[in-house]
Amino acid sequence: MIPRLNEPTRTPRGPLTEALGRPISPDDRLENLVVTHWSGLDDHTVPQSPETWSTLQWAEHLEAPRRRHPFTASPNNDRRATLHLDVRLHPDDRNLTGHEWAAVAHRFVRIAGIESSDKELGCRWVAIHAQPGRLDLIASLIGHHGAWHTPSGDILRRLWDEARRIERDLHLTPVRAGTTPRPAVPTASAAFASVLTRLADEYVGPLSTVRGLVEHTAYRMARQPDVAATDTAHRLELIALRLHDIQRDLDTVAVRLSVPRGAAVPPVVHHTAYRTP
Repeated sequence: MIPRLNEPTRTPRGPLTEALGRPISPDDRLENLVVTHWSGLDDHTVPQSPETWSTLQWAEHLEAPRRRHPFTASPNNDRRATLHLDVRLHPDDRNLTGHEWAAVAHRFVRIAGIESSDKELGCRWVAIHAQPGRLDLIASLIGHHGAWHTPSGDILRRLWDEARRIERDLHLTPVRAGTTPRPAVPTASAAFASVLTRLADEYVGPLSTVRGLVEHTAYRMARQPDVAATDTAHRLELIALRLHDIQRDLDTVAVRLSVPRGAAVPPVVHHTAYRTP
C-alpha cells in the first residue's frame, strides 16, 4: 500500500477529476463511490442526502469553507486549501470491501489530523473509491470556523508508517524494503497554475484589488450631479466588467494546467463575486 501526498490545490475540482478519471458534472452522481466522509456532514446537509449529490455538489461542499473564509491562509500565506491524498494497493492485493476502504480512510485522516472527535473542529473531507485498487482522500484545510489546518512536518513518515500497519492488519502485500515515501513532484504546469490562480483570486488577488478600486470609483462618480461624471462612471463599470472577465479566463487556464496530463479537464463553474461599495 503506497500513500501519496499530492501538492495542495486551490479548489477540489482537479483532485476530484483525477480521483474519478472523468470531469465533474452537475449530472454525475457518486453513488457507491463515496466510501465515507466528514462526520459533521449530516449536521450540515439540508435538504438533500449526500448519497444523491452530484460530483459538482461535492466540489462545492469541499470548497465552501474557502469561500466562507476567503482571507484564511497558512502561516506561509498559502491559500491552496485543498489536500489530496491517494492510496494505491499492490497489483496482487485482493479487492477490499467498502467497509475496509472506509476503515482505511478514517485511519489516514486521523493521522493527517483532518478528522477530530469534535465535529466543529474537524475539516470537511470525502473518501472516494472510483478506480480499482485506489482510494482518494480529498479535504479542505480550512475548518468549520475558519481556522487553517497545517499538517505536521512529519506527515509523510506518519502516513507511511500507518500504511505499513494497515498492510499487517488487512494481510496485504508489504512494500519492499528500501522504498521511501515521496511527495508528488510539482510539474511546471502546476507551478504556472499556482501563479495564475493567485492572480485570478476573486477576493485577495491583485486583479481583485484593482477591480475593487475601479468599482468603488465608478460608484463615487455616479453620485456626482454632472453628466460627464455619469458617463465616466459608466466607462469605469465597463472596465470593471472586463477585469472580471480576465479573472475568469485566468481561472479557467489555471484549472486546465492543474489537471494531470491525460485526465479529462473539468468544466469550470464560475461564481460571480458581488461587491458592495
